[in-house]
Amino acid sequence: MTGKVVNLTRARKTRARDDKRQKADANAAKFGLTKAERATQAQAADKAARHLDAHRREDAEE
Repeated sequence: MTGKVVNLTRARKTRARDDKRQKADANAAKFGLTKAERATQAQAADKAARHLDAHRREDAEE
């Protein structure tokens, strides 16, 4: 029964580091937009809202 000797403290720290890195990658994919991308999306949303409001009927109170 000859196995590889493993330092448990080092193994725990490595596992924790890997888990943290995986969670950070998931958050970056979910929330990670550059400032320019956020600004572009905000401008597009504003333009769409203005376009919708411009085509709103005023006599819709029935």
